[in-house]
Amino acid sequence: MNTPKVFESEYRFCLILWENEPIKSTELAKLCEAELGWKKATTYTVIKRLTERGVIKSENAVITSLVTKEEVQAAEVDEVVERTFEGNVPQFLAAFTRGRKLSKSEIDEIQKMIDEFKE
Repeated sequence: MNTPKVFESEYRFCLILWENEPIKSTELAKLCEAELGWKKATTYTVIKRLTERGVIKSENAVITSLVTKEEVQAAEVDEVVERTFEGNVPQFLAAFTRGRKLSKSEIDEIQKMIDEFKE
């Protein structure tokens, strides 16, 4: 299954949802007003759009996600790698780490992931 596209403002909405789900739409609207400055109508519009795209579901005014934060993040990274680096992961990693000082623990974690892919 392809993860549906989640745009920036929708992602900020999803962060609130993931922290609080399952949650009644009225409570979610209050949180979005407090944290994002959104009017209730804006929240309900986003709920409708994300429901139509299969990102969330609304049953009896209770909102839950259908995709995880990790799935959305992975889909976004895949899109960047495809669009910007023509699918070349080593080029992406080189650009991503250029100019960054990685800690020993970050390097160890990356090496562990590479080792797991080799197995």
